Amino acid sequence: MEILELLDKYFDTAFAAPDGVKRLRELILSLAMRGKLVPQDGREQPARELLKEIEAEKERLVKEGKIKKSKPLPEIKPDEIPYEIPESWEWVRIRSICHDWGQKKPDKRFTYIDVGSIDNKNGVISDSVQLLESKEAPSRARKIVNRETVIYSTVRPYLLNIAVIEKEYDYEPIASTAFAILHPYTVINTRFIYHYLKSPTFIEYVEDQMKGVAYPAINDGNFFQGLFPLPPLPEQRRIVEKIDRLMSRCDELERLRDKRNQKRLIVHAAACDRLLNAKDDQGFRKAWDFIRHNFSDLYSVKENVSELRKAILQLAVMGKLVPQNPDDPPASELLKEIEEEKERLVKEGKIKKSKKLPEITPDEIPYDLPEGWEWSRLKSLSLLIEYGTSKKTGTDSSKIPVYRMGNIFNGRLIDVNFKHIDENIDDLPRLYLQRNDILFNRTNSYDLVGKTAIYQGKDNISTFASYLIRVKLYEKYIFPFYINMAMNSPYFRKTQIEPEIIQQCGQANFNGTKLSETLIPLPPLPEQHRIVAKVDKLMTLCDQLEQQIDRATDKQTTLLNAVMSRE
Repeated sequence: MEILELLDKYFDTAFAAPDGVKRLRELILSLAMRGKLVPQDGREQPARELLKEIEAEKERLVKEGKIKKSKPLPEIKPDEIPYEIPESWEWVRIRSICHDWGQKKPDKRFTYIDVGSIDNKNGVISDSVQLLESKEAPSRARKIVNRETVIYSTVRPYLLNIAVIEKEYDYEPIASTAFAILHPYTVINTRFIYHYLKSPTFIEYVEDQMKGVAYPAINDGNFFQGLFPLPPLPEQRRIVEKIDRLMSRCDELERLRDKRNQKRLIVHAAACDRLLNAKDDQGFRKAWDFIRHNFSDLYSVKENVSELRKAILQLAVMGKLVPQNPDDPPASELLKEIEEEKERLVKEGKIKKSKKLPEITPDEIPYDLPEGWEWSRLKSLSLLIEYGTSKKTGTDSSKIPVYRMGNIFNGRLIDVNFKHIDENIDDLPRLYLQRNDILFNRTNSYDLVGKTAIYQGKDNISTFASYLIRVKLYEKYIFPFYINMAMNSPYFRKTQIEPEIIQQCGQANFNGTKLSETLIPLPPLPEQHRIVAKVDKLMTLCDQLEQQIDRATDKQTTLLNAVMSRE
């Protein structure tokens, strides 16, 4: 198959694969720098003749005092050559095809070009260049540049801060010493240099030469000793024209993909909004029918699956996920029974009498509940709400494991990266975890406050840290898995947690008193169980959807690899 036919195939395949367009850009540059993107023309002056012209130009510039005479470059050894190039091309060192303009300390007003001035997507200098007086010059403002100079940031080069200076500036342009300066000789196409510096082969060379950890860099000496594949000048121009045309197609592919994915997200958000805000059963069924009929397209992206999970939880706590059963004892009876249980435990001296909770006012209620449900404060449903231990932990795994913030993940507790504590501390045995305890993260960054999970391990073998709050429920009347689900739902985050922490500065915090007063939409006990069973089934569906997306992604990537391997 001809290379152009293969490229068309690459474009079709790249549209589907997740990183397909990125890979396609790399392939285009690889083909270009191997002489496989455009045909060679035997009538054109070969690159070895260009090298003679470069030498003559170099000697002239030295005589005119515009550049300094450079040291002889080391000969290129066979084991340095990364791949074969066409007969009319030549492998040379980068310093052979370009020069710099030297350095100076600014002595008058100047245009300062630093790394922040680079538009690395388009390979040009942005409009954010600084106009500075000489006395304001940073110590790094030293390297002289001109129109048609290529600049390459040698600090953190993996960011590909590379650009061509395309215009004349009113005030002399001076670049930072963070750049390698490449001003091409007249027989070298500036854009060809630019594209080669972004090619996979040169990127690999730079990565091999980089030094440093925090700010990895390649020094100028190693940079300019890198190899450069030099084609005849007319071919350089044809290659640049072809690259630019194909990169434009890549840009268009990315725009189409972004537009398609954005449309899916917008349509799905609107569909979920209609589902959650349906005024009656007919509106709910209509919204659900739209999602069902467009299911495969809407849930081909993980962002929508993530939003589906939130919608499921929201529907659950609104009483719209399972039908109500009029034979179920109403939630109001549960609340009465819990109050009676509390009074008994107080009389028996097993718990202390708690302060009276503030009444729920109409303006606190975020939405209407089905008949048989009740709004209740969390404290009304809880045997206790308490902080964990603040005792110092260690790494001795023979001691008691301590659950911390990092152990709460996606509404579940994960048993990893434990710290441990001595079993003889005075917080134990009181703060041992019991099965079905709910743990709530009360502090840290804005997005982490409110993470909640339910403990399902054995009783009295582990404890929890002080930045977690334990909620122990009256399990005879309340299904802990329902409460954990409710506390992970969008309504709880948006109406109970965020209003408290959104205006806080620095580390966010949500204390135990506030948690006690949060509102919980309480269904009858049998319905709590039905809701959790339904949510579990639907969350399994979401897991399957994500696995399906992963399989499709793997298949697309495999196909792309197979197609590109034929290059």
